[in-house]
Amino acid sequence: MQRIIGGKPGGRPKAVQPPGTVPGPAALPAVARVRVDEGSEGQRLDNFLLKLFKGVPKTHVYRVIRSGEVRVNKGRAAADTRLALGDEVRLPPVRMADRSAEPPAPAREFPVVFEDEHLIAVDKPAGVAVHGGSGVSFGVIEQLRQARPAAKFLELVHRLDKETSGLLLLAKKRSALTALQDQFRSRETGKTYAALVPGAWPANKKVIDVPLHKFLTAEGERRVRTVEVDHDQARRSITLVKVAKKFTDFTLLDVTIKTGRTHQIRVHLAHEGHPIAGDAKYGDFALNKSLARGDAVPGHKFPRMFLHARRLRFEHPATGEVIELEAPLPTECEALLKVLR
Repeated sequence: MQRIIGGKPGGRPKAVQPPGTVPGPAALPAVARVRVDEGSEGQRLDNFLLKLFKGVPKTHVYRVIRSGEVRVNKGRAAADTRLALGDEVRLPPVRMADRSAEPPAPAREFPVVFEDEHLIAVDKPAGVAVHGGSGVSFGVIEQLRQARPAAKFLELVHRLDKETSGLLLLAKKRSALTALQDQFRSRETGKTYAALVPGAWPANKKVIDVPLHKFLTAEGERRVRTVEVDHDQARRSITLVKVAKKFTDFTLLDVTIKTGRTHQIRVHLAHEGHPIAGDAKYGDFALNKSLARGDAVPGHKFPRMFLHARRLRFEHPATGEVIELEAPLPTECEALLKVLR
């Protein structure tokens, strides 16, 4: 088993090229044909098209597939058809959003914890989204693609909230992406987070098994809430909690998730009466303001959420070797704990 803490073994492998897009203006005025390269090999047809047809509504993409206007090797294909290397895909004329006026994401590298020819693990800072969308122009994935223009393939394996720092996996080959996502779906990975909560967490409270429901607010913002087991949209969600350190007014927790629901840790801890310090969506807003001003912990300002993905364990997608990665607490989190001690 490889166990890596805040570093990477060996040198960097040779760079490869990011996933391609349809060249040209904001519309395909005529039929176009593209070849499937190694970056798209094994991808579903619908996902392949959604990536190519930026700005085209999903309903239209599925409509042109059902109508037979999209062809694979001159034959009709279903949305779930898996593409093979060298396949020819016929693209019908479609109108796409004009993105020529949008500035490209700035190139940026992030601290590398592990990297080889199959995957890369970075230590994401708090305040950086993992991808663009929902009012965010760009995130880690877009910035890394700009920083590595020769990369043939670079995709997120999983996600972290914008406000959460820590370990984030990206795949450099489609085979690695599918293998790692299968592990995440089957809960064969170990993800542990450090979370600071106000008050004294009861030591005997080790398992939170409370269903969650994702919904949109009236303003269109994505939120999550706990619901009863018999709720028609309840999704079972399990979080394991261990007390790592007790302070006078706070508790540092080691939190492991057995299910990967949106905002799971944040909602579960808030449900137990101990919201994460600095959580702007589910937290104690008066406490958050006091922390940011430096009043809650005299002389120390803490303006972020204290949630950090500190450990990640998985099987290497190519070798099967167990890899265990660790990302130390960010400087601002360590500084807060030092004052609390």
